[in-house]
Amino acid sequence: MIGRLRGTLQQKLVEEVIVDVGGVGYAVVCPLSVLEALPPEGAAAELVVHTHVREDQLVLYGFRDADERALFRLLISTTGIGPKLAMAALGGMTAERVARAIVDADVKALASIPGIGKRTAERIVLELKEKARALSPGRPLAAPAPTSHLDDLASALRNLGYPAKEVEKLVAGLTDQAPTLSFEALLREALRRLAG
Repeated sequence: MIGRLRGTLQQKLVEEVIVDVGGVGYAVVCPLSVLEALPPEGAAAELVVHTHVREDQLVLYGFRDADERALFRLLISTTGIGPKLAMAALGGMTAERVARAIVDADVKALASIPGIGKRTAERIVLELKEKARALSPGRPLAAPAPTSHLDDLASALRNLGYPAKEVEKLVAGLTDQAPTLSFEALLREALRRLAG
């Protein structure tokens, strides 16, 4: 099993990266948050990896650290949650925020992740609450800082040319969702609302 890769980041794609290690290019599927944190192509990169083996495929999933990988492994141990849905969860929220939502039994936050409905969110909480609490013993999970996300969102939308009044109204409408979503997820939701 491959547990870690360190090499040259050859290519960044939409959902995966190619890491060259000793002349071998490994395709590694990563959540959006990890893709954005990686250095530019051609630079040295290191990923903590989960090797997922099934009868018909072998897929590498890459993470920033062992805690993020541990949360991914917890998620895929839940009935009805596969790697794709677990990656969506880690792409829509930070690993810390997902763990906090599980520990706090915040079904609403988990259900806001695309692909996870209320029943699945309830199952995740039921099956993983104690395990998620044990993920980082002695380290309290920090509360998110939604204000900065909302400020960044307003700034990004204004820079894209949307009128200030429209941006203010939209950002105010996303205040309730801000604690549960990453900046990227907030931006996607804002653009979806502006388009529709």
